[in-house]
Amino acid sequence: MIEDEMRAAFARHEALAPPTGPVRAAIDQAAVRRRRRRRVRLAGTALAVTATALVGFTVVAPRPPAPAPPAAAPTSSPTGAMNVLLLGVDQAGPDRRADSILLVHVPADRSRIYLVSIPRDLLVPMPDGAATKINATFSRAAASGDLAAGYRATRQAVTRLTGVRVDAGAVLTYAATRELTDEVGGVPVCLPAEVRSVHTGRRFPAGCQRLDGARAVDLLRQRYGLRDGGLDRDRNATRYAAGLLRQVRERGTLTDPARLGRLVGEIGPGLTVDTGGTSLPLLLSVVARATAAEPVALGLPVRYDDWTDRGFEQPDPTLAPGFLDALRADRVAGWTAAHPDHVTPLRQR
Repeated sequence: MIEDEMRAAFARHEALAPPTGPVRAAIDQAAVRRRRRRRVRLAGTALAVTATALVGFTVVAPRPPAPAPPAAAPTSSPTGAMNVLLLGVDQAGPDRRADSILLVHVPADRSRIYLVSIPRDLLVPMPDGAATKINATFSRAAASGDLAAGYRATRQAVTRLTGVRVDAGAVLTYAATRELTDEVGGVPVCLPAEVRSVHTGRRFPAGCQRLDGARAVDLLRQRYGLRDGGLDRDRNATRYAAGLLRQVRERGTLTDPARLGRLVGEIGPGLTVDTGGTSLPLLLSVVARATAAEPVALGLPVRYDDWTDRGFEQPDPTLAPGFLDALRADRVAGWTAAHPDHVTPLRQR
């Protein structure tokens, strides 16, 4: 009886039901909007993964101050050379310093990426006239834990030192390198000589090897016992960076939003980079184009006879001016061809 009454009620109200066509269309449109929003979020994380791939550390922010009302996003890919500053931060606490400073130069022709390491012990002038190690510019500004302030201070110091415009950047930490390295299936690194860890006693043999996360972090921290100390640590960081970049490129991660999203989710939430006003998808497209060729790694030239107990007094007065001129004029390819002994070998010869 109750069942018959329900059937009758449904029959009386059936005419009031809307046609299914418009309802289905509205559902489809809502699904499309959700997919678009998801693609935008993934694009926003893509540069973070690219920055991570370039230097091998996990982006932990700088979170920029509250921005002014945004200008219209550019609709075409940026032209001209670009420079991205990546800061590797090791220890936690108020004395946190930028112990790895990497200027990633992308030439206007997008032919390849140049990984330019800046020695952490280089003395640089401060606005107050004093000189300090460039890695300490970060800790001075970030004493209260403000990583964005530390990034801005180091970016300004790098600009004063090199004379180049920094277009984008990120603050990076070793903390999640283990997860990242393991997530991409390990990172190939070729070492010219054996490295022994002063922290764990682990030995890294000369030659090419694939590092898991724990071994990668251990290697990136080593400078004691290396022939050139911190300079050799910088070289090993660029070797790791190149290997990581090669690994994610071969897996198709740079051009696959779904893989990027999964990788970012594994690394951790809140990944943020300073894009300098360029939209993330366009900045990512510039970097991705330049990764087709093997990157070139080199360091800002310095001389050991300029070393004091405070650090390197200045860049090499013979070689550095020409290198910086080439960097500013986007002629790094010509400089490296003329100075092959200053290029860090990334693979075994």
